[in-house]
Amino acid sequence: MNSILEMFSYSFMTKAFIVGILISICASLIGISLVLKRNSMIGDGLSHVGFGAFAIAIVLNFAPLEFALPIVIISSFLILRLNENSKIHGDSAIAILSSSSLAIGTFVISITKGVNTDINNYLFGSILSTSNSDLILSIILSIIVIILYLLCYNQIFALTFDETFAKSIGVKTEVYNIIFACLCSVVVVLGMRLMGSLLISSLIIFPTISAMQIAKNFKGVVILAVIVSLINFVVGLTLSYFLSTPTGATIVIFNLVTLIIFKIFNLIRRNKIWN
Repeated sequence: MNSILEMFSYSFMTKAFIVGILISICASLIGISLVLKRNSMIGDGLSHVGFGAFAIAIVLNFAPLEFALPIVIISSFLILRLNENSKIHGDSAIAILSSSSLAIGTFVISITKGVNTDINNYLFGSILSTSNSDLILSIILSIIVIILYLLCYNQIFALTFDETFAKSIGVKTEVYNIIFACLCSVVVVLGMRLMGSLLISSLIIFPTISAMQIAKNFKGVVILAVIVSLINFVVGLTLSYFLSTPTGATIVIFNLVTLIIFKIFNLIRRNKIWN
């Protein structure tokens, strides 16, 4: 208990828990639709775009979050347009944007003199990088994401399973696709501070896949994914503090362990049913 109290005596740990819990909720909500629509790599692609934007912001001495957010949102729109109206589809569009952005970010930082920054902080995350302004912005945007998701829940459900049918019954699919793209972009940019551009997609993908091993319907997956995401983040961050291990990597590893446990449980349950 004394060790836990000591952990929260550090302001950077308190900030990490507040921001991380909110981002974990948002990421799990967004991840459900992305995984079920087989678009989970969009999160990974946008995180690489965010890395490039962060790098440029550092060089130009701009606020990273405020600078990166509109760029990532525009990139998400571009991916949607490429998917709909171009010969470059799906994975190819994401690969082009992500690899180009990662290369630009690395190149800009490497050739700019006088920039005192560790590129690993943006690739793998750092709990020390969250400032007070970042904390406030993250709280506000995370609450907006959660509220918009809840308000658009029925429309997102329809778009997830059958976009053509949703359009036929009067759902403005283009509008809600844009809203969803914005939500995804916000979650990715906010999560990059803690998890890094290479690991943030794990918060989007792992909780949903774990929940799908147990839950039997969409609402069940939503609820369980949020719970799994929260527990994995809190335990992962706590372990990283006590073991002095990288925060993002520890959280991802704990997510992986949870997925394996859920998968084994699912296999055992299926065998019992068949037997």
